[in-house]
Amino acid sequence: MIELIHLNKNFGDFQAVRDVTLRVPPGEVFGFLGPNGAGKTTTIRMMAGLLKPTSGQILLCGRDMTREPEEAKSLLGFIPDRPYLYEKLTGHEFLEFIADLHGVDSGNHRGQRIAELLELFELEGWGQELVEGYSHGMRQRLTIAAALIHRPKVLIVDEPMVGLDPKGARLVKSLFSELAKAGLSVFMSTHSLEVAEEMCQRIGIINEGRVIALGTIPEIREKAQSTDERLESLFLKLTGGTEPEDGWGPSSMTPIDFRKTQ
Repeated sequence: MIELIHLNKNFGDFQAVRDVTLRVPPGEVFGFLGPNGAGKTTTIRMMAGLLKPTSGQILLCGRDMTREPEEAKSLLGFIPDRPYLYEKLTGHEFLEFIADLHGVDSGNHRGQRIAELLELFELEGWGQELVEGYSHGMRQRLTIAAALIHRPKVLIVDEPMVGLDPKGARLVKSLFSELAKAGLSVFMSTHSLEVAEEMCQRIGIINEGRVIALGTIPEIREKAQSTDERLESLFLKLTGGTEPEDGWGPSSMTPIDFRKTQ
């Protein structure tokens, strides 16, 4: 469903993405992890057709994002980390607008689809309200609904849990799992290692533009030559991070008195 083949992206003399090759089959939730500046967002923007690769290929269900951008994008649902919503539209109008962009049938089927998504994301009571009145979490749920309006085959997500309360986060986790069971491929970038560990069948770790580990958590543990069960420890070891030394932490810090002094 998703194939990245020797993908590279340069910005002048800086190589942000270096020879990234990976494949995500149907029905898999794939986690894409890396420290800040590692190349995650650049890779995702190329996959979504927002940036043109310097070299390499991006195939979505066999469609080349560079040579067949319209066909590839028609199969794609994209949830960016900082979505832009038209605040002077209602939630229902926004979904109608996105449905128009994707050429979704304007008959009863579309109206039913919009109603289903508003109900699924608990926005049915807000469908006729302007987006400017939505909370951050509601906007995030509306963005996810919009990405699903045309029933994509591939879902690319950048930080899906940002702004969601625990109930909303649980809803999204369950939804992604159900979509994967139905055969959709989910490519998810996140800084939350707990979310990745809970949801993803396989994980890719990128650092300095290169994929340095790819596979299941046991396979990554073997790559890191570690017996530690925690993904956090494996991630830090592979990316050159450090963990707090024993005895370091809040209990070892000198307390700060925030009381106002006269």
